[in-house]
Amino acid sequence: MITAVISISVFLVVIVIHEVAHGYAAYLLGDSTAKDAGRLSLNPLVHIDIIGTVVLPVILFLTKSPVIFGWANPVPINPYNFRRPRLGLFLSSLAGPASNFILAVIFAALLKLKIFAPETLFWLFLLYGAYVSLVLGIFNLVPIPPLDGANILISILPARFAAWYMSIERYGLILLIVLLYCGLFNKVILPLTQILIKLILV
Repeated sequence: MITAVISISVFLVVIVIHEVAHGYAAYLLGDSTAKDAGRLSLNPLVHIDIIGTVVLPVILFLTKSPVIFGWANPVPINPYNFRRPRLGLFLSSLAGPASNFILAVIFAALLKLKIFAPETLFWLFLLYGAYVSLVLGIFNLVPIPPLDGANILISILPARFAAWYMSIERYGLILLIVLLYCGLFNKVILPLTQILIKLILV
């Protein structure tokens, strides 16, 4: 039960900061859509996505997954409000995963300060926080809609290729499920996470 509470708490903290980072970056770049919609909030309730925030994490927990991950309801962003639309889309999309990696480094730094004794509640929170932050950061860089990696790719592709890539968004969730079934998580995301967690905890 303690592990479940820590897992859920970490997950909510990480995804909320991820979404707020998207919205705040967009706001700084000239798009106030997320701010106007009340999404620049640390309240988890305004960011919940039924599938990504509830169903998937519950399934992972019940199947004893080594880590709980998922996604929140994406903050609304209008690229046409950016002073430089392509650059704005690139930076605002990158802000979410970047916040995850920054969080992971912060959690790791607090662990290395040895403020909390090993295996205590806060120590476990920091350790799991570092791990989950890396998992979500890497996961969201996968270039499949609706993940951030797709928007990052669209922002740097030539216009005609970007338009074609945007057209596959309706199939994005299906493609993502297929990739996960084929081992994306176990064969790519987890190994990369293991490498990065060792680097930041050295």
